[in-house]
Amino acid sequence: MTDTGDDHGPTFERTPELAVDPPAETARERIAGAVDRGDMVTVFGRCRVEYDGRAKSTLGPGDRLLVLKPDGTALVHTDEGHQPVNWQPPGSTHEVGLDDAQLHIESRRTGPEEYLEVTFESIEYVTTVDVTDPEDLSLSGTEEDLRERVLESPGLIEPDFEPLATERSTPAGAIDIYGEDSENRAVVVELKRRRVGPDAVGQLDRYVDALARDLHADREIRGILVAPSATDRAQELLAEKNLEFVALEPMPGEE
Repeated sequence: MTDTGDDHGPTFERTPELAVDPPAETARERIAGAVDRGDMVTVFGRCRVEYDGRAKSTLGPGDRLLVLKPDGTALVHTDEGHQPVNWQPPGSTHEVGLDDAQLHIESRRTGPEEYLEVTFESIEYVTTVDVTDPEDLSLSGTEEDLRERVLESPGLIEPDFEPLATERSTPAGAIDIYGEDSENRAVVVELKRRRVGPDAVGQLDRYVDALARDLHADREIRGILVAPSATDRAQELLAEKNLEFVALEPMPGEE
């Protein structure tokens, strides 16, 4: 944050991160990290596009711009017109992976079921930038601060919550905090230092599913997303997937 010293108050510097001609693995890491953080992502390169939902469509190789927004929107643009040639609405969840050394980005939503996959044969550039309104967020701490706060005071999650491990490995990634509740149910806690959208809910849901495969079939597993706040669509998805939310800042607020 930079204080301008005038009547308009402070301005917030947002510097986009740019990767030119990145290898597919580098692009995957940057995009996956940005999606998890809730950043805006743009990718330009030669790609194929598959859509399945209310209809089916396929676009062969071509130079296109893909835009991923923090609210779950995905837009595929060509060099003509202002409308995207393919798109997914807010509330979709994005997954980023590699297939035969090619970057592929999947966007899914439910109600109705729709699926969009963009596979890049080559990548000209990737940009990521934090575009969230700072007035809607608490950026006074990091996710590590939030983790330490929960570990020091587990009751902030709920009474009798017992943390058992941090960074517990699963096929879907590392769980921030793994623990048990008062009824001996397994609890997956995913921590975010700022306002969360649908992608954070999708991430938590994948961790719960992955842990369910690791544990005994009769073990009940709860998923709790912990962040300062959540978008309306994120709250809806939490309810749809039977997941929970706890509003918590990285650092204790001033009394």
